[in-house]
Amino acid sequence: MTNTQEPQNTNTSGALAVAKAAAGLKLYDTASHAVSSFTPIKPGQVGIYVCGATVQSSPHIGHIRAAVAFDVVRRWFERLGYKVTFVRNVTDIDDKILDKAAAAGQQWWERAYIYEREFTEAYSKLGVEPPTYEPRATGHMIDMIDLIKKIIDNGHAYVVRDADGNPTGNVYFDVASWPHYGELTHQKQTAVSDAASEVTDAMGPSVDNAGNDKYNPVDPADMSPDKHDPRDFALWKAPKDSDPLDARWNTPFGTGRPGWHIECSAMSHRYLKDMFDIHGGGLDLRFPHHENEMAQTRAAGYDSAARWMHSAWVTAKGEKMSKSLGNGLSVPAVLAEHSAWVVRYALGSVQYRSMLEWSDQTLAEAQSAYDRVANFIERAGAAVGEQPSREEIMAISADALPADFVAAMNDDINVSGASAAIFTAIRSGNTLLSKLADRADSDVAKAEVREALVNVRAMLDTLGLDPLAEPWVSGAAGGAAGAGADSAEHDALDKLVSEQLAERAEARKAKDFARADAIRDALGAAGIAIEDGPQGSTWSLK
Repeated sequence: MTNTQEPQNTNTSGALAVAKAAAGLKLYDTASHAVSSFTPIKPGQVGIYVCGATVQSSPHIGHIRAAVAFDVVRRWFERLGYKVTFVRNVTDIDDKILDKAAAAGQQWWERAYIYEREFTEAYSKLGVEPPTYEPRATGHMIDMIDLIKKIIDNGHAYVVRDADGNPTGNVYFDVASWPHYGELTHQKQTAVSDAASEVTDAMGPSVDNAGNDKYNPVDPADMSPDKHDPRDFALWKAPKDSDPLDARWNTPFGTGRPGWHIECSAMSHRYLKDMFDIHGGGLDLRFPHHENEMAQTRAAGYDSAARWMHSAWVTAKGEKMSKSLGNGLSVPAVLAEHSAWVVRYALGSVQYRSMLEWSDQTLAEAQSAYDRVANFIERAGAAVGEQPSREEIMAISADALPADFVAAMNDDINVSGASAAIFTAIRSGNTLLSKLADRADSDVAKAEVREALVNVRAMLDTLGLDPLAEPWVSGAAGGAAGAGADSAEHDALDKLVSEQLAERAEARKAKDFARADAIRDALGAAGIAIEDGPQGSTWSLK
């Protein structure tokens, strides 16, 4: 009853061995509240499990931010030369799915599949690499049942029985029996709280702050009077009267369906076996989902993840973007107005642990970044007479990238610093281009430009943003204002500026330098830089 799949070749970096730069990688761990050096459990390999979507409705920008954030983490591991096994699950049975399907007159599995496809399309359009495995909860019932049996046998869960001693279908984790409960989120006396954990506790619940969570309402099963302790949580749930007959499974502890938390424990163990390197997810999953998941996995006798990483929220005017709060922006709606490259850049523009404020300014800055990137890549390719192949770009090891980029990525995936390194390289590349025509050693000069071009594209590729990679080159990521629109806008601008440059050339030829300077100044005021050379004048965006 498992939907196992053949793993894909995920080591796209092309490196034959782990890069020397890998020794400098440091990552934050939610449990320790500290940034520490990363050492893989298995040399040369990294196992990552990231909580995926509960496919109840269309994806919104808040959902996709986590996918983009961990896609960048994965890509950096690949660039470092690691073989990455990346697992992202699909929760395809859940109270919300059942309730919304019933309200819409749908089969619950029909609704789940419809929105799973929407999520897959959103991931694809935004350049998120497919996972090695993408298991569905409904394909792993035997795994969950076996895991619950182990927890019961180990004395850390109990079956609720009726007056006649028959199992009701409700099984709860016995928190009091597990002294390690709270280690992921609890502010222990021995742990020093840092700014990130304080923000997390203020904006979301934890063991210390277990009040109402407006983002993740309490599971009705966890409010049962049958629990021994208020902290206990459901491993298996008796069906509601309204639940369809095909949303119930028979088990030794009664008919029902899984609790939310047990799904990820079962699937992470199925695909990554014992302790794996990283468990990721959105910040709102930190408690209770991940706290409970860690406890039940270890109580079953298995090791949990060696490191827990959480991406922060997308906010709108300081409030978490959420459909339940009415401020969620659907991915299709955003892509109808902006190219997918621009949306991805905006979603990945800050370090994964930083809150990302979504606004028109955020998107405008992303569009400006695209213009600068595309302009340099186009001009550099024209200057050297070719664009380096995708195979060449993917084969660039982290050790061959600029030191400031590597240092930023090794600093807990600091994409802001990495982006700064990219634009530093672009500025240097533009300087090389402006001097190219004046260089006597033109072959050497072209080689320098080509090296800058390769570096820029390889750094962008590490962030999933090489404009000459899929999905950007095919236009599949576009939408109404996609890649085609970007190209059309550039062509229109090029035509207008070229006419001004032709008029300026005529003015200079007629020695009307006042007119020529006026045209140059007007273009400069509009954000367009003019570079004069023996072959004529060229332009670029400042």
